[in-house]
Amino acid sequence: MAPGDPPVAAGAALTALERLDREPLRAHQLARLRPMLDELLARNPFWRERLRAAGVRAGADIQTFDDFRRLPLLTKAELMADQEAHPPFGTNLTYPEERYVRLLRTSGTTGRPLRWLETEESLVWGARNWVASFRAAGIGPGDRIFFAFSFGPFLAYWGAWEGARLLGALAISGGAMTSLERLRFLLDHRATVLACTPTYTLRLAEVAAEHGLNIRDSAVRRTIHGGEPGACIPSTKERIEALWGARSCDTAGSTETGHWGYECLAARCDLHVEESEFIAEVIDPDTLAPVPPGTPGELVLTNLGRWGMPVLRYRTRDRVVATEEPCACGRRFLRLKGGVLGRTDDMLVVRGINVFPSAIENLVRQHAAVVEYELEVREVRGMAELRLRLELTPGLAAEHQQAVLQQVLAAVHQQLHLRLEGEVVPPGTLPRYELKARRVKRVPTEAS
Repeated sequence: MAPGDPPVAAGAALTALERLDREPLRAHQLARLRPMLDELLARNPFWRERLRAAGVRAGADIQTFDDFRRLPLLTKAELMADQEAHPPFGTNLTYPEERYVRLLRTSGTTGRPLRWLETEESLVWGARNWVASFRAAGIGPGDRIFFAFSFGPFLAYWGAWEGARLLGALAISGGAMTSLERLRFLLDHRATVLACTPTYTLRLAEVAAEHGLNIRDSAVRRTIHGGEPGACIPSTKERIEALWGARSCDTAGSTETGHWGYECLAARCDLHVEESEFIAEVIDPDTLAPVPPGTPGELVLTNLGRWGMPVLRYRTRDRVVATEEPCACGRRFLRLKGGVLGRTDDMLVVRGINVFPSAIENLVRQHAAVVEYELEVREVRGMAELRLRLELTPGLAAEHQQAVLQQVLAAVHQQLHLRLEGEVVPPGTLPRYELKARRVKRVPTEAS
C-alpha cells in the first residue's frame, strides 16, 4: 500500500452490474446492443451496409453471443479509408452533423489522425465511464483533481474532466502552463489527485527536484494515468509512487472506443474492462479466432452507449492477457493481467526474437539513475538492430555512468535474451513529453 492509501474494503460500493456472473452479464450486454443496432440500421450509412452484409436486418437477429460474432471485425484502416472517401467525418454518423457538440481527433501516433464527433449523450456516457475509474481508484467527492495537460483536440482526459464534475470532485485545469507553473499551481491549491500520462508524471518530478519543490509530502495521494501503458509497467509504477508518495492508478481508452478500462486498488497493475458499457473479446491477431482466458491476444471492443459514432468489434491492436476470475475487489468484469502489454503493431522482431518496448521500459526503469531513455531502431543487412540511449542523473562520474549502462544492457540480455548496443548521452539530450511518449525512434537504414 502506497503512502496516503486509506484501507479499502474489498467489494465496497460496487454496483449490481459489477458483481454479475458471466452469463447474466452477456445477457445485459446483448440487451443493450439490440436497440443500438436498430438505430444504426435506420440511420447510420456506414453500419447499415456492414450489418446487412452480415445478414443482420434488425437488432432482434442478435440473440446469442455466437450471433454477435457474425458481425465483421473493424479496423482503424477501414475508418481512415471511410473518412478519406467521405471527408471530413466519413459515413459513420448516426445523426445529422448539427446533433454533434464536440469534435475530437486521434493523436496520429500510428497513422493519419481520425476525426471523431460526440453527441451530448455520448459525452455524458464517456464521463460516467470515467466516474467508474475514479471510484475504483478511491477518488471521490472532495478530491481536487489537477489535470496537467494542454486540453488539445484529443480525447485524452476530456472525459476525465467531465467525469470529475459528475463525481463531485474539484477539477483544476493545468492548461497553458509550463511544467514549473503546473507544479506550483498544484501545490498552492493542494490538489489530491494528479491526472496525466505516466511519462509526464515523471517529468514533473524531475522539474520538482530541479527547483527544490517537495512533492512527496504534498497533498497528492493519487496519480491517475492514461495515454500509454507506463502505469501498469511495474518498475515505472514503483518509480512514480516513490517520487510522489502517492498511489498510482492506470486507466485505458482510445478516441475510437472511448474510455474502457481502469485499475482498482485491490489488483495492482491489472485493468478491469468496463463490461457494463463494452463488449470485450480477445482474439488471435493472425487467425482472428477467439482465444481462451489466460492466452495472449488482441483486445476487441464494442461500445454500447456511444450511438452517435460507434465502433462494433473494433480491433484495438492492444495485446492483453484476460482472466474471468473474480477480483479481490469483488468485481467480476474481465480483468487484463498486467494491463495493456503492448500494441501488436509496436512489436519489434530482433534476430528472430519478438519484443515489446514496454518490456524494455520495465527493465530500464528499475535503475534509479536513469532519468530518460530512447530506443533507436535501424535495419542492418535486412535485420533490425536496437541501440539504447540513456540519460542519467546529472553529476554521475563517468565510471558510474558506464556501470549503470552495462547493468541495464545485462538485464535486457538476461531477461529478454537480447543483446543491445548502448550509450550514455549528456543531460537534457533526450526529448521530454507531455502526452504520449515516443521513445522508439527509427533511424535511416544502414547500407550493407
